[in-house]
Amino acid sequence: MKRREFIALLGGAATPLLWPLAVRAQGGDRVRRVGVLMGYAKSDSSAQSFFAGFVQSLRELGWTVGQNLLIEDRWAGGDINQIQKFAKELVEIKPDAILANTTPVTVALHRETLTIPIIFVIVSDPVGAGVIASLSHPRGNITGFINIEASMGGKWLELLKQIAPDVRRAAIMFNPDTAPGAGSYFSPSFNAAAQSLGVEPITAAVRSDADIEKAITALGRESGGGLVVSADGFMVVRRRSIISVAAQNKVPAIFFTPAFPKDGGLLAYGADSLDVFRRAGPYVDRVLRGTKPGDLPVQVPVKFGLVINLKTAKALGLTVPDKLLVAADEVIE
Repeated sequence: MKRREFIALLGGAATPLLWPLAVRAQGGDRVRRVGVLMGYAKSDSSAQSFFAGFVQSLRELGWTVGQNLLIEDRWAGGDINQIQKFAKELVEIKPDAILANTTPVTVALHRETLTIPIIFVIVSDPVGAGVIASLSHPRGNITGFINIEASMGGKWLELLKQIAPDVRRAAIMFNPDTAPGAGSYFSPSFNAAAQSLGVEPITAAVRSDADIEKAITALGRESGGGLVVSADGFMVVRRRSIISVAAQNKVPAIFFTPAFPKDGGLLAYGADSLDVFRRAGPYVDRVLRGTKPGDLPVQVPVKFGLVINLKTAKALGLTVPDKLLVAADEVIE
């Protein structure tokens, strides 16, 4: 979507409180207010496209910003303090529903309200995070869409080994403050895959750009180092730094979302985030029309994608196997 079309679509959604009180839905219906708390940075073009996809899905269901819908959006940029601050702000506004992006955002909102309906997106382990009772019967005021299952840790390492067969040591990198299960969610499958592939597993817990640089530099000191970047909103916000340091140290790395290889990372495999955001629209629509969130089962991803950056592979001296090229949904040249 072009920037001009995106701005027109949102219709000033970032500052709805400035709109005149005379704005009302056609036919006299009450204007509904939806809060959106994004864990990503507002300057992130990929995150903007996800947000726009969500708004568009609501539009297709009859909800038009500026007519029968107001959107209060906040962007936390992966900052825990900002997440907590914005969670309080949105709950105080008392919207009819809130879209929560990432696990830390969902947890923060869950702490603030047990009544306002919350639909989460891009959350890996909502049961483990304590925000729902089960995927099939979430109960309470929260439901939504998971993006990655625990078994993906092993899948990422297998793909990394395919594209970089010389990898003998691999680190799984995450921020304990923001990653699912404080980083433990993907570890069992990652460690099992490492054992079967003859790879030494390494845990790389990071909380800052300095930590990221230290962890990746350590991998690059000797040949055979590889990196698995765990699904984590913190990583999305800092992806350019991760990609840059990995390139400088000649460390092949696999990621969980296409935003990384599109910005120069080697490859990514994971759920289609835009599809997840679009699918959230109908759930918000149902909640606005009276359905209880706890009665809506949590949905799993239905679209996955493998994206490979050939330019980066060449810079690392890697030859991408034909079977990976054939399987790829997108090859960046």
